[in-house]
This record gives sequence, structure tokens and C-alpha cells, in this order.
Amino acid sequence: MSTYHLQSVFRPASVAIVGGSPRERSAGRAVVRSLRAAGFPGQIGWVSPRYREIDGVPTVRRLTDLPWVPDLVVITAPARMVPRIVSIAARRGVAAAIILTAGLGSGPGSAAARVESAARAKGLRILGPHCLGVIAPHARLNASIAAHCPQPGDLALISESSAIAAALVEWGVARAVGFSAVVSLGDALDVDFADLLDYFATDYRTRAILLYVEHIRDARKFMSAARAAARAKPVVVVKSGRQLRIDPNADTHVQALASSDAVYGAAFARAGLLRVRALDELFAAAETLGRLSTFPGRRLAILSNGGGVGHLAVDTLADLGGTLATLSAPTQQRLEQALPQEWSHRNPVDIVVDADGERYAAAAGALLEDPENDAVLVVNVPTAFTSSAEAAQALTRILGQRPRHHRNKPVFAVWLGNDESATATLNAARIPTYATEADAVRGFMHLVRYREAQAALMETPPSLPDDFAFDAAAARGIVDAALAAGQTWLDPLATTRLLAAYGIPTAPVEHAADAEAAAQVAAPMLAQGSAVAVKIHSADIPHKSDVDGVRLNLVSVEAVRDAAEGILARARAARPDARIDGVLVQPSLLRPKARELIAGIADDPTFGPVIVFGRGGTAVEVIDDKALALPPLDLRLAHELIGRTRVSRILKAYRDVPAADERAVAMVLVKLAQLAADLPEIRELDINPLLADRDGVIAVDARVAVAPSRRLHKGRGHPRFAIFPYPKEWERRIVLNDGSAALVRPVRPEDDALFRSFFARVTDEDLRLRFFQAVKHFSHEFIARLTQLDYARSIALVAIEPRSGDMLGAVRLHADADYDRGEYGILIRSDLKGHGIGWQLMRIMIEYAGWLGLKVVEGQVLRENRTMLAMCQQLGFKATPDPDDATLMDVVLPVAQH
Repeated sequence: MSTYHLQSVFRPASVAIVGGSPRERSAGRAVVRSLRAAGFPGQIGWVSPRYREIDGVPTVRRLTDLPWVPDLVVITAPARMVPRIVSIAARRGVAAAIILTAGLGSGPGSAAARVESAARAKGLRILGPHCLGVIAPHARLNASIAAHCPQPGDLALISESSAIAAALVEWGVARAVGFSAVVSLGDALDVDFADLLDYFATDYRTRAILLYVEHIRDARKFMSAARAAARAKPVVVVKSGRQLRIDPNADTHVQALASSDAVYGAAFARAGLLRVRALDELFAAAETLGRLSTFPGRRLAILSNGGGVGHLAVDTLADLGGTLATLSAPTQQRLEQALPQEWSHRNPVDIVVDADGERYAAAAGALLEDPENDAVLVVNVPTAFTSSAEAAQALTRILGQRPRHHRNKPVFAVWLGNDESATATLNAARIPTYATEADAVRGFMHLVRYREAQAALMETPPSLPDDFAFDAAAARGIVDAALAAGQTWLDPLATTRLLAAYGIPTAPVEHAADAEAAAQVAAPMLAQGSAVAVKIHSADIPHKSDVDGVRLNLVSVEAVRDAAEGILARARAARPDARIDGVLVQPSLLRPKARELIAGIADDPTFGPVIVFGRGGTAVEVIDDKALALPPLDLRLAHELIGRTRVSRILKAYRDVPAADERAVAMVLVKLAQLAADLPEIRELDINPLLADRDGVIAVDARVAVAPSRRLHKGRGHPRFAIFPYPKEWERRIVLNDGSAALVRPVRPEDDALFRSFFARVTDEDLRLRFFQAVKHFSHEFIARLTQLDYARSIALVAIEPRSGDMLGAVRLHADADYDRGEYGILIRSDLKGHGIGWQLMRIMIEYAGWLGLKVVEGQVLRENRTMLAMCQQLGFKATPDPDDATLMDVVLPVAQH
């Protein structure tokens, strides 16, 4: 339901408290006091079957006794009474309820289930149960059991834990940090993280959103809302339960590597959220992001009056992945002229212990104008020689005087000691200040990571190679046959065929039932001059090395026979319970410069399929050099995934080892993501090792686990992906009015160049009619918003001329967070009007709206755009004058009537 009725949670016109009490230390008493102390200006009703008055205010016995219907009901009554209260509230038309009561249970027949059923039937929104409540300081609403009410501000806090929410409120009150809202989810029977992210993403009072997360229930809904919110404003998240959990009983290496916290980290990064590690970092990051502009790099200049503090800052910067800026020659010369001989003559710039305000101003001014750094950290250590307050005043003065083109460069301040005057001066100038140099460097890196996350959301990926092809039908046949036979693991030959269907090079493999058969299979391989490897073949033994089940570099038939006999004997002795299917025989691969990698698909219970990459071999869990990403992947995301591992460094050339083909490695990851998209039945896929050298890649050993997968209603997307994959099923062939054919397909992230060439062939007048203003330049950010789509909420369908690849037109549809209404936009190449392109794109778009479950498609058209208005009328849209703009017509189509 997303944002439906959430306005009544945070800005209600009237509130009723059901279960209020005069008893001390009761939730009913706490809420009554909180609501009254906050000065809520709206109507308040007190409902209590036990007490005739509370604090001198008369009560009514039942919710139905109120002569008016409240927007919001706050429930503190005993658990056994809550379902009936919710049912009455729903029937009366109450918009939202906050349930502070705990103990409603879970599952069929529980009080929680009855509450959910009654609320859903009437569209009543439920926050909780078992939650702290809601605080909305701007609305003077405190419907919570928090000890204090924070001041109004621009931070929205969403916490899964009531205790954490209460603690953060106290932290904020003590430091005069203001909030636009504080809300705890409790058991999240209805309202969840995604709903609140959607709400605060469009709330003008909220500058940044802070999340405390323990677990996510609906991964797809969360990812869609989180990405939309992160595009609008900073979203900072802290998650508990970070300790590494490697399952020693995992059947594949990739499954063992995909710890729950690592998957959450990958999800947060993909959505563009900034993850921090502790609660104090949560506010520090929000403070930094709120006060400073982003910048293009990670080069930091450090200015201090004490060398030791500056060097500690450098150490922290290196630990966190930042870069110590190099002083440019003009800046070096400027500092030499302004500073005493004893200064450090390099970055960090130590201006010596007796530095006064003028020296600070001279050094800071030089660094602020230096193009070789991206931000400046200024540190002051209190001394008997100078005044810290004077240094703060000098810094703020020089910041006010800097040229306009340098005003966006961020400045971070650390004034050690307790000089309140200096701190007040810096705060008045909105310079973020930190207690220590380490905190300041972390603040700098928060800004770096946030900017990089935002850039990643907008970055255009490279196009896939023209020969990127896969045989999904063949792969489907392999998996379906295995499932029909009751198999949970593909046999090695089927695994080889599956990988080959997606163009992943694999080492040839032959099966042998016993040692004699192994010798016969090996003979032709040996005759070609290749040594061979023999491995145990058993679906019950996931890791061959556990039973000493591998022998390599065998060069004779006799050696193969002996190796096979030994492998089979050891396996039966070590695992008498296992089904032994024989051995596998492979020609040895002579690639001495190859790196051993691991790549595969793990299965996460929350986020579904996860792509895993890292250092391969038998000790992968011990080395623990891995990175994870949620599919789908493009080449940019694949290269970024590789770059997050230590093994990526040795993919580059070193000593006598040529660089490995990293693009080939990236293509394997893209293909695995495509395989996961096409085959939801793939539960685990482990390629270990994947050998990579300058000649490309080859999968030496692989395992694939399969299981039946549920089907989604109307086939909406992937049943297990957390991120809606490319909707290939909406690719169509259409015939235009002149008999020519065109391809209609959803837009892809790599379509930046396609849109640029398209816009070049649209007249200025047609662009004005589409965008309601003259458009002369299309920035990368503008086009990225057209091509980098969340397919769960938006679709853009482009018509393509098959031979030339030129774009003929495009139609867009963006659904609201409630999946109730969708807004469309359309543009056709100016020289192709009258060919029927717009008509056909509109019809497909309307069909898509119905498939998505939207009730209404709407848009705005300039009153003078008669061609568009005529087409809308023919398609069934109703056009009415826009009440706020006489130049516009609002067009609306009920999808169900089309």
C-alpha cells in the first residue's frame, strides 16, 4: 500500500488514544503525557472503558462514542482487545492506527492476523504493533512512549527497534539535533521500511533519512523504494548483526561465502544507500551530507598547527581508502611565501604550533584555491601561544571571501579542546565540526562514498558485445529434465552443457563408472599429449578435497587406473553413506600463468539470487576474499564487483605474468546474472576454479543446485530477484502504416547514445511540446534518468528501426508508490509523424499499465498540442483543463475500461 494514508500518521488533524490511563509507568499514561506536552493543535479524543477521566480530561468508553472520526488512533490497550478496536476503527473510516501494544502473536488465528485482516479490508494503515510510536515535531505530534520530544529539524529516523529509536531521540535532544519525524516499525504488520522511504523521499521537511535495520521482509519492495529515495536525498543506514556467518555445512563455496550481512551490504550499495557501522556515525554522516556539497574526487588536503594530529589524519585517510592530495606548484610557492621556514613543506600542511589567525587564513586560502585537492580538513590544537577562537574566526572569514568558483569545496573542522566560542563560530558558518581528526576523515569519506554511490546510479554502462548470445531454451530444457527426474543437483555433463548454453568456456569432462572405464576414457586424451585429472563423482560429496578425491597431472593409463581406484576407495571409506557415481576424467589444462578465481550464484533467503566473485581454490572460505552483488548485472557493475576484491590486483600484470583478460571475467559474471534471471530454478551455482589469464577464462569445475520455483501472478518479473530484471517479455515487433517493421523494446541503461542521436532529430518545437519548455542541452544526468530505470516502477518503451538501429520514438510510464496511478510521456521523431508509431507505443504502454495493476494512466498535454490531444481522445482518455495552469490539459484514462 506504500504511502497510502501515511499523511494521517505524521500530520493528522485529529487523534484518538484508545487505552489511555492515569496509572504511572503505563504506556497509556506515557502517550497521554507525550501528546499533551507536545502541544498537538488538533482534536484529541480519550477512549478508556475503565477511567472516566485522565488528568482531568473526560473520556468516552468506546471509539464509537466519539462524535467525530479521528484521522489517527493510538492503541495502548491489552493485546486481547486490539483486534476488536482495529475492526471498529476500520469500519468507522479511521485512516491509520499506531499499535504500541505487544504480544499479538503471529501466524493464522493470532491477534496479529485478525488485526491485519480487519485493517486490510478497509484500507486502514497499521504502524506496529509493539512499537515506540511516532514523533512529528513540525506537526507538534508526539504519539510515542519516548522520554522526550526532539526539536523540529530535517532528519527522518526510521528504526526497526523501539529501544534504538528511543536512544537516538535522547542523543538528538542532548545535542540539539532536530528531526522531521521519528518512527519505529515494531513488528511491521503493515507499514514497513519501503512505505516510509517512499513517504520521506517526497517530504519537503526531510533533508536526509536515517535507517536502523535488523532485517528486511520484502526485498523487492525495499530495493525499489530505497533506490527512489536515494536519488532524491541522502539515505544513511546502520544494520546490526554484522558478525560474519559462514555456514560450515554449505554445499558450495559460493553459498558459504554469501553471509547474510555481506548480502545486505551489497543490497544497500546497489540501492545507493550510505552504510555506516555505528549509531554515532549515523548522525555524523547525516550532518556531513546535510551541510556540504558533493565533490568530484577523494583527494584531501590537511591543515593543522600540530604535525602529530595531521599524521594521524593521514593514517585514517589511508585506512578508509582516501587519497592524500599533492600540493600544486603554485600552492607550494604561495605557502612558502606565507609560512615560516619551519612549516612541513608538504601535505599535511603543518603551520607550526604558534600559528595565529592570519597564518590559518593564509594557508587555508591557498589550499581552498588549489585544484589538486577536493576538500580541506582544518585542525586546531589549543596552545598557550594563540587563541583557538581567533583561528576559527579567521577560517570563517576566509571562507566568506573565497571566489565563487571555489565556494563548493568542502571544509571539515576539528577544534580540539573545549573552546565554546570557537565551536559557536564554526557552527554559525555551517562548517561541520568533529571531536577528533579520525571523525573528520570519516565524515570526508562519507561524502566521498555518497557521491560515488550517486554517480553509480547514473553511470552509463558499456554496451555488451555484439556476439553476446545465449540459448535460454536449451538451458531451460536441461534444468526441466533434471527436475522431472527428481534431481537436486545437475550431473557434471549437464552442468557443462548449461554453462555452454550461456557461452561460458568449460573444460571438457567425461564420466567413468569405475577405474577401468576411467583408463579407457583417458586413453585418447593422453594420446593427444595431455595429462589428465581424475575426480570423485558424487552428488553427496560437495567438496571433493574433503575425501582426498582429486588427482592431477596423470600421464599414463596405468596412473589413471590407479588414481581412480584410490579415489573410489577413499571416498567409500570416508563417506559410506554417500552415493558414489564413479569418477570424472578431464584433460589437464596447461595455463601456468592463470589465476584461480571463484564465480557463482548463491541463494539468500531475503534477497534471492546473489552473484559471488573472489579468490578461488580449496581454501576460499579461509582466505575470504570475495565480493557480492545483486543481479541483474551489466558490464560496469561486473567490473565494479571484481574491483572490490583483493584478487583483482593480481589480474593486472606483475613481474613476468601478463595481465589477465578482466573483460572476459566480467562477461562471465554478466552471463551468470543472465542465467539466474532466465532460470529461477537455479539455487546455487559454483564455478571453482575459474581460471583467468591473458587468453581468457575457462571453468574447470562447477556444481549447480536446482529446485522448483513458484510462478508470479501474470508473470510479473522474476519470482526471486530483489531487483526487477530487464522485462524481455515486452519486446515486440510492430508494423507501421507504410508496411515497414520496427522493434519495440524496454529501454536499457546503456541507451545513452541512442537517446542523444534521437534528440538530435527532434525539432525544437516538438521538444518544447514534450517538456513544456525550450530544451537546448541534454546533460548526462538528464538522460540517465530516462535510461537508468527501476523496472518495478517505471518503463520506457523505445521503437527501433531494425536495420539501422535508429530510435524512432519512445513512451514512458512511471507508477506512483501505491501502484494506483501512472504518469506517461511520449515523443516521436519529428520526421516520422503519421507513421503510426505513437499510436502503437501508446497502446503497448496502456497494456503494460494493466499488466502492472494500475488503475489510471494520466498525463499533461499543452493545450496547443492538438495532435496529442486528438490521439488521447481516440484512445479513450478524458481531457480536462488543468486547474492550476491554463496552458495545460490533464488527460486521464481508467485502465480497466480500456
